[in-house]
Order: sequence, then structure tokens, then C-alpha cells
Amino acid sequence: MVIGSVETLIQLAGECSGTIGQAMVKQEAAQQQIPEKDVLAQMEENWRIMKESIATGIQRPGRSKGGLIGGDGRKLYDYCHSDAELLAGANVMEAVSYALAVAEVNAAMGRIVACPTAGSCGIVPGVLKKIQELDHLTDGEIAMGLMTCAGFGIVIANRASVSGAVGGCQAECGAASAMAAAAAVELRGGTPEQAGEASAMVLKNLMGLVCDPVAGLVEVPCAKRNAMGASLAMVMADLALSGVTSVIPVDEVITAMGNVGRSLPETLRETARGGLATTPTGIALNKKIFG
Repeated sequence: MVIGSVETLIQLAGECSGTIGQAMVKQEAAQQQIPEKDVLAQMEENWRIMKESIATGIQRPGRSKGGLIGGDGRKLYDYCHSDAELLAGANVMEAVSYALAVAEVNAAMGRIVACPTAGSCGIVPGVLKKIQELDHLTDGEIAMGLMTCAGFGIVIANRASVSGAVGGCQAECGAASAMAAAAAVELRGGTPEQAGEASAMVLKNLMGLVCDPVAGLVEVPCAKRNAMGASLAMVMADLALSGVTSVIPVDEVITAMGNVGRSLPETLRETARGGLATTPTGIALNKKIFG
């Protein structure tokens, strides 16, 4: 079954009287012809790797292959645990520190889970790790949240794109942030409809975000866009849980995102020929790294 809309996800959740995550487990089990417990076991393994990448980035920070980033996740984590009064609050900023840490592990060629891409790999684990800590959730419960992520990722991929080369950074960090927001809503007891609202509000805020990697590397500005994506996911999840809704329905938002992505010039779709990549500093860094 091709899942081409969030409306379909909500309908599937209704048919099983459960969450979108639970509906996706049933869909995946049927597609792979395996027991539902095996689907969740596969996702638990993904979660284990995600937690491992967070731990690596926080406990053993290193420099990226291009030398442009490294150690910011640990720096922010330490700041969160200092006496500083955090403007954005400890929960959001710890999630951001985890997201940064994973993005830095990726840039150093460490092991990560592309969720949905390597360039946006920190957002989902950053948000879900913080929720697991806050609500004392089991790895199995987080695996179910990852199934919610999967459902929204499939819809975005089918309806628009999750590739920066096709749709800009809105397709990568935007998709990851929307997936994380939807999962956060369901993990906190929200409805499938509220998960869709959170996803819509994320994508509306990130629509048009370009992909302009300095020196063509997934380092700058990619890591800090993971930070932004994690924080936005948590804010929009809270908005949705409070009852705030999107004026534009989520499926229409995703379609609009796809249209915007295709209208972006090639220079702003992962080619490193526009945006920050062509600033004087960006050009100088490219020359320093590659000669």
C-alpha cells in the first residue's frame, strides 16, 4: 500500500483504534510478512544506534573530516548543566545538544541513523531522547514513536521529497523536524490529528529553507540546522498539544513544500554554488580544505 497522505495515516490509525505509530507497525509487518514484534525489534535496534551516536558526540567529541565543526554538542550540554538560566529552557536545549552531537558524529564519519537523511540525522534522536528522559519511556515505546516518524517520512517522500538535492534543506531538516514533532505529540498522548497539526506547523516555518553546504560538506550550516530543527519540533509539538491548529491542512502544506523545493534554483539545492557556500568566508574555507 502506497501511503501518500497524512489523511491516510490518520484513517489507518482510526481503523486500528490506535496511534499512527501502531498503524505503521501493522502496515510494515504486512509488507515484510513478519510478526509485528519483529518490526518493533528492528526499530529498537535503530534507536540503540541513535542513542550510541548521542553518547559518542557528547562524551567523546571530535572534529569533523573537514575540520569545520566539532564539540558544540558537548559545549551546549555542559552549559545546560551549569548554573546558567537558559532562555529556551533546559528540555529544549538538551534536545538541541543531542541533535548537535549526532550531526557532529555524522560529519566525523561516525555511525548514525539517517532519519530521514544523514544531513538531518540529529533531529529525531535529539527530540526523542529528551522525551524518553522526561517521561521515563522504554526503548520499546520510543521505537513506536519512530514508527510514527516513519509514517510521516513516507508521506513527505511520496508527496514532496526528503532530498536536499531535490528540494533544499526544507526537504531534509524540514522533514526530520516534522517527523520528530509528530512523534513527540503521540508519545505525549496526543491524537493522530494533533500529530498532523504539529507536522504542518513545522513545515510551514521551514518552507523555502535552502541547502547551501560550505565546501560541499555536511558540516556548515548543516549541524546548526539540526539544532534548529530539534527546537522547532518541540515548540510545534507543544502548540499542537495545546490545541493550536494549522490553517492550511498538513497534506496541502507538504504539497506546497514540494512545489517550493522544485522551484528553488540549482544553486540552492546541495550544489554549494549559492547561499553561505559562496560567501567570502565560505569560498576561503573551501580553498583551505580542498586547495
